[in-house]
Amino acid sequence: MKQLNQKVAFVTGATGGIGQAICHALALAGAKVVVGYNSSKEKAQLIVEQLPKVGGEHQICFAKVTDSNSLNQAAKLIDDQYARCDILVNCAGITQFVAHDDLDALDDTLIDTILSTNVRGAIATIRAFKPLLSRSDDALIVNISSIAARTAMGSNIIYCASKAALDNLTISLARALAPTIRVVSVAPGLSDTEFVKGLDQPWREQQSALTPLGRLALPEEVADAVVAVATHLTFTTGAIIPVDGGRPIR
Repeated sequence: MKQLNQKVAFVTGATGGIGQAICHALALAGAKVVVGYNSSKEKAQLIVEQLPKVGGEHQICFAKVTDSNSLNQAAKLIDDQYARCDILVNCAGITQFVAHDDLDALDDTLIDTILSTNVRGAIATIRAFKPLLSRSDDALIVNISSIAARTAMGSNIIYCASKAALDNLTISLARALAPTIRVVSVAPGLSDTEFVKGLDQPWREQQSALTPLGRLALPEEVADAVVAVATHLTFTTGAIIPVDGGRPIR
């Protein structure tokens, strides 16, 4: 595998199952990783301590994606430390299980929370980090989306809509930021994180059975896709890359 040669990578939502896997894969490929967290500082620090140090030391960074001031402070910290950012991974996201036909349970507060985190949060993070990314000679933004954007099936209807918006944002910004910054979505199917492993076992088995490859995505496979975009798919931008086991063709 091509190495990232001490490139600086910032990952929001890095303390979640997929975020942790992405941090580990980027570090293993040679990046200096900044682990973005919101409320789990201790967990973020533990992740940093466990990351491979192929490309050097890593660090944590508070970054609340619904607060632009927090994001500007995160960008300043990375600017002071590294004077650039080569890879930005928008992994912060939120959802809640609500049946698609239960519109009463999908109240205004939940709708606003999901959209402000999953959509506005990504836009605000990109806005804050654009100056740093522009200093790189190989800048990349990876938005962690979901196959729910395509299938319109997921934890709730506004979550699906938020990921569809994120994919649309990927295409728009790939056009707007070219040729300086590439923008790509990685769209997993249901991933077998520790959170998902704790859910109802028959439901998990049903989801696996609905996937042509017969299982859920591993967080490491999502992370591998992120690294592949950074190291091998260097002429790719504005693309939505699925990591879903063929779920839409079922």
